[in-house]
Amino acid sequence: MSRYFTEDHEWIDVDGDVGTVGISDYAQGQLGDIVFVDVPEEGKQLAKGDEAAVVESVKAASDVYSPVSGTVIEGNPALTDDPSLVNSDPEAEGWFFKLSLKDAGELDGLMDEAAYEAFVAKL
Repeated sequence: MSRYFTEDHEWIDVDGDVGTVGISDYAQGQLGDIVFVDVPEEGKQLAKGDEAAVVESVKAASDVYSPVSGTVIEGNPALTDDPSLVNSDPEAEGWFFKLSLKDAGELDGLMDEAAYEAFVAKL
């Protein structure tokens, strides 16, 4: 499995042709306490950069963008009952949605973990 990051602080874990998407630990830290998450429905078609989900915190509401194009397989149902999972485990149990990748070549434009850490260090 490979993990990639966007400059908008989304991450995507890729296993075969399935990607799991969430927001980074840095992003959840900037947002503060998460109080609501709206994840996309199964079957929704997303293009790279499309608004895919919404996350609301005590500080702000933010859109979560799709790092790649594809079709949503599943939204994380656990976030409906417990949006704080995004704060407590942002890069595992706090995932937002899974999608089938339309074009794995789009991953080439994303950062690996080391590049993302260097990117965040400059912020």
